[in-house]
Amino acid sequence: MTEIGTTLREARMRARIDISEIEAETKIRAKYLRALENEEWNLLPGPTYVKSFLRTYAEALGLDAKLLVEEYKVRHERLSEQELRPIGPPGAARRPPQPMRIPRWTPVAAVVVALLVALFALGKLAGNGGDGTPTGAAGTTAARTTTRSTTATTAPSPGTAPAHKAKPEPRPASLQIVPTAPVYVCLTAAGDRRLIDKQTLTPPTPTATFRSTRFALSLGNTQVKLRVDGHTRTLAPSSVPVGYEITRGHVRRLPDSRRPTCGA
Repeated sequence: MTEIGTTLREARMRARIDISEIEAETKIRAKYLRALENEEWNLLPGPTYVKSFLRTYAEALGLDAKLLVEEYKVRHERLSEQELRPIGPPGAARRPPQPMRIPRWTPVAAVVVALLVALFALGKLAGNGGDGTPTGAAGTTAARTTTRSTTATTAPSPGTAPAHKAKPEPRPASLQIVPTAPVYVCLTAAGDRRLIDKQTLTPPTPTATFRSTRFALSLGNTQVKLRVDGHTRTLAPSSVPVGYEITRGHVRRLPDSRRPTCGA
């Protein structure tokens, strides 16, 4: 069975993603991401946080988050049936159950409690005027205080703006370049990180699969196929340099002024 931490680390290394980029994308501190990769569960806040961090990290890497969380539960969270059994002296389970004996004073105590409850109920009805409504000045004051408290609680504060939901962080896209003829390539990821620095690719060898929230691609021509999130995209024919911006599920043409430059 593959180790959880090894699966996370190898997926990140294959995609050539630095742990600081994952930290910025998932908002999980780098020390907790390293603890997940090293399976140092004692360095994490608790099982609930472990499962939440593990699910978020796996989704950022394009892994099966549900499978990894279930594997963590089985291997590190569930107790075996033997551990759940109560500990007792040998032979204790074979003793026949003893009949419960009711003390002689129990019926007397039950009668006394019933009388006290009845007296309390009668006294409460008499003090409330018989219909549950407080009587006298004290009752009126209490009712007014309750009304003022309810109004103060429900009235909106002046100048308070409604809360807005935080915009969700963009999910990373996967990209692989498959040359169909010799082609010049310059590829950068989010944060201006260079992945392919001024290289000429030749068929039939494709590039590695990269992962980032945004790619900027410069091509000498369009003799390539792009595999974006597992789907093959064919570009419009062009014999002059062109540029593209690639995000999750989208490939957009870039103006010449925004095409990335490598080797500078």
